[in-house]
Amino acid sequence: MSITVNGLDELKKLAGSDLGTSEWIEVTQERIDTFADATGDHQWIHVDPERAKDGPFGAPIAHGYLTLSLFIPLFTELLDVQGVTTKVNYGLNKVRFPSPVKVGSRIRLTAKLAEVEEVPGGVQITVEGAIEIEGAAKPAAVLQSLSRFYA
Repeated sequence: MSITVNGLDELKKLAGSDLGTSEWIEVTQERIDTFADATGDHQWIHVDPERAKDGPFGAPIAHGYLTLSLFIPLFTELLDVQGVTTKVNYGLNKVRFPSPVKVGSRIRLTAKLAEVEEVPGGVQITVEGAIEIEGAAKPAAVLQSLSRFYA
């Protein structure tokens, strides 16, 4: 369920709020292969199911950066900021990949709007997120993401 805010003032009021949890999405071999083609990273642990089943994880795993890239579609399920002219991904403060995402796994995002600070012409938000793997003890990724919204 998405939280919708209209404008920067409403966004500022959400500072410190739990944004909830996204829906699950499946990480398929097709998605992994497409990411490999887009990035040129065709390491066997990701794209060779036969070899990967004898590897350290027993199956192909998603690229860490594929998992990270899924933050955006998962995050947009949680927060919809309207009444702004521009939305910009500003970067990351930290990212860790505690657990690999095996092909066929389902992941989701749990997030908190940790901070909202003013910047010239808008605000910068800091989101603390964990990309969870269904049934796993550790998350696939923990991160602190920065975005800017301009009036």
